[in-house]
Amino acid sequence: MSRIGNSPVKIPEGVTVEVKDSLVTVKGKLGELTQEFSGIDIKVEDGSVVLERPSDENKHKSKHGLYRALINNMVEGVTNGWTKELELVGVGYRASNQGQKLDLALGFSHNIVLDIAPEVKIETISEKGKNPIVKLTSHDKQLVGQVAAKIRGFRKPEPYKGKGVKFVGEQLRRKAGKSA
Repeated sequence: MSRIGNSPVKIPEGVTVEVKDSLVTVKGKLGELTQEFSGIDIKVEDGSVVLERPSDENKHKSKHGLYRALINNMVEGVTNGWTKELELVGVGYRASNQGQKLDLALGFSHNIVLDIAPEVKIETISEKGKNPIVKLTSHDKQLVGQVAAKIRGFRKPEPYKGKGVKFVGEQLRRKAGKSA
């Protein structure tokens, strides 16, 4: 029995959810998201979205909770939005942005310039004495996570000093260095 799949998704005020064939469209104040679904019955009933599976086969069970979570993330995204913050730890590591272009100095011989999708709002925070922070905001959770993972992939945190690009609040597994 899927506990997540059985709970309905409440639709807040100002958000509309439309189900046509296998396509679900969620519209809100921050934007519009669409997702294609298959194998699960999706209904909009009195202010909430209800998902029902046709049988107890494994393929239907696995999609039941997944689709409910995806629809919940879509509703949450168009209502409040999603934010990821990345911290650049290292001497000389800098970040700046001009519009949708992110310019990163991560200790390589050249700067990395990344074009960010127009759906993602980008903000760089640089305070003296603190590590630079890159803040990504959008209504699409998958897109924010993908962009953040791409930025983190340029210089992953290393286990000895912790230098690199990490998520704010991320716990790193540190190693002891050589003992002379």
